[in-house]
Amino acid sequence: RRTMLAGLVVFGLMPFAYLFITDYAALVAVRFLHGLATAIYGPVAMAVVADIAGARKGEMLSWFSSVGIAGTLLGAPIGGYLLFLLGDAQAGLSSYRAVFLCSALTGAAALVLGGLTLHNGDKPAEGKSLRERFHLFSQGIREVVADRRVLMTSSMEGIQNMSMGALEAFLPIYAVTVAGLNVFQAGLIWGVQIVVTLISKPLMGKVSDRWGRRPLIVAGMLLCAGPFALVPHLTNFVALMIAGMVFGLGEAFVTSSSAAMVVDFCKARHYGAAMGTFGTIFDVGHAAGPIVTGLLIASFGYGPAFAIVATLLCASIPLFLWTVREEPQTENL
Repeated sequence: RRTMLAGLVVFGLMPFAYLFITDYAALVAVRFLHGLATAIYGPVAMAVVADIAGARKGEMLSWFSSVGIAGTLLGAPIGGYLLFLLGDAQAGLSSYRAVFLCSALTGAAALVLGGLTLHNGDKPAEGKSLRERFHLFSQGIREVVADRRVLMTSSMEGIQNMSMGALEAFLPIYAVTVAGLNVFQAGLIWGVQIVVTLISKPLMGKVSDRWGRRPLIVAGMLLCAGPFALVPHLTNFVALMIAGMVFGLGEAFVTSSSAAMVVDFCKARHYGAAMGTFGTIFDVGHAAGPIVTGLLIASFGYGPAFAIVATLLCASIPLFLWTVREEPQTENL
């Protein structure tokens, strides 16, 4: 409860800082601090879901993720539409500040809602010294990090998230500067991709609970790689939207199974450490996506850059299958 509230404080207050940014260095600093919210809140909330999910971990973790995705779903088209109404990106800082203000008010609403609903919760374990607490913490981290299956499964999510971060950063830019679409259309392409992921994830999570997680992860990586490599060769709005939809389906395949698979490999008392490790690799991939792909685009252009990332998605599959040779034993498999 306390950790989730701490994350909500960052979520609620940090977006207001964007209203005062006037240079690149300040934007980097605020983005770094804003990332603390996800680092604090995400692993704890996922561990709570894993605790109560029983044999339905894939389904329940997917529902949890889908609720978060719903916010992203609303953000992309709304932000693009606001910029479109205000004169798109060429209108100056005032247009962007209007979008940032909407984000800040939403974050503040989440903080208020959290304060009202999280007034009851678990208490710290009684009778344990600081040394004992730290020992339990470090033991959990060591056991999770030492498990190659956990690291490899998390890495699959990280690699897939790297491609998502790259697409998130450069698909709108490509759509506007190369394909000649307006900013609303660019936001809509990304929004439709998120809709597909949002709808598919709970169903794919249920399938992974019943039939296993490895096949879905492999299929999802392939479904992401194909349209990702094709994007730089498409200039039509409909074609780009279809590519985004297929990518979104592949993302649902991977993300609905990977987190649940990590939980399956871990002891219940280490769910928090497992989700923290998973979340770190997930976020490293997300952060690396725009950076690595940006360097590749600057060096080789859109086509080769996207092809290299798509190849990485495919190349990770044999290593995953070799490292994670069997499905984890769950309550229903």
